[in-house]
Order: sequence, then structure tokens, then C-alpha cells
Amino acid sequence: APAGTEGTEIDRKVCKRARWILRQQSYFRQFEPRTPARQFVGGETHLYLGRQYRLKVSIGGQDAVKLRRGYFLLEVKDPTDSGRVRQLVERWYADKAAIRFRESFDRCWSNFTRFGAESPRLQVRRMKKRWGSLSRSGLLTLNTDLVRAPQECIDYVITHELCHTLHHDHGSAFYELLREAMPDWERRKHKLELALA
Repeated sequence: APAGTEGTEIDRKVCKRARWILRQQSYFRQFEPRTPARQFVGGETHLYLGRQYRLKVSIGGQDAVKLRRGYFLLEVKDPTDSGRVRQLVERWYADKAAIRFRESFDRCWSNFTRFGAESPRLQVRRMKKRWGSLSRSGLLTLNTDLVRAPQECIDYVITHELCHTLHHDHGSAFYELLREAMPDWERRKHKLELALA
């Protein structure tokens, strides 16, 4: 409220808009993180391509991570070393992300070749706040954690960034191109926000 506004005036306006405020709070609550921070111990679940897999940690002579029948099967010399378990799982995610993102990029890029834009270079790395970005020099960077999302959401992020090869801002021309390339982009974006909350 503007400085100097009477408290009764603020109360009156808040009461008048109470239903709208509650609806907005309810809507945004769905995006709050629901998954507690991973501890990388046996029994907890981890996402891969939108599906939950239970982590099973066992003693093994050689470090290995496999995905089989709904489980992340991890063999490690010391199963109680959660730091080593985390390192192995994150390396597995990075390896899978490089493969999956390249496949997705190739599939999505085919929609853009007709525009004559130069194909961006692809880089995969961990990012704190973004799923993807495209630099002016043509480097498309994707967040390793995106591999936890469903494939259609990965395709959405890549398509969004590829639209920046032609429109660097988020103006109306950008959204027209995004809608043309992926008519259901809003549904996919919403699914991504819910899947990785």
C-alpha cells in the first residue's frame, strides 16, 4: 500500500479482494517444491524422464548405476557413503542427459531448418535457476536436471530456446513462432513446472 494509507483502508481493500487473493495463493501453492532434498540413500525416489524410480544401494566391487524395473540399482564399495552415491547418480544423469538432449535437439531442430538459421552448438551442464539458455554466439545450454522431466517437457524447453535463434527477446513474434513450432507449448510448460516442483 502507498505510504500514509490508513490501516482501515488497507483492510477494506484486502477484504474486497479476499476471494481473488485466496485463489491466487492456491494456484501458486502447486508450484512449491513438494519433493524434499534428496539424501541419496536407499529407498528414496528419483525422477528420470518424468517417472519415479526407487534407489537401491548395494555393495559392489565396481561402482555402477543401472536403471531396471522401476529401480535405480547402484553398486558401490561403501553403501553408507551418500556423497559417493550422489556423485555416481549425478554422473549417470549427466551421461543420460547428453544422449537424450542430443536426440531431442535433433528432432526439434528439424522444425527450424526452413528458416535458414544456423544450428546452435549444444552444451549440457548443471544450472541453478534455468532449464535452458541460448547465447548470442549460438551456444544452447541445457540444465542437466531437465533430464528428470518428461520427454515432451524437454522438447518444449529446447523448442523455446531454438525460437531464440530467430527472436532474441520474448516479444509477440517470438510467441507466434513458438506457437507455430509447438501449438501446445503452454500445456507442456505447465507440466514441466508441476513435474519438477
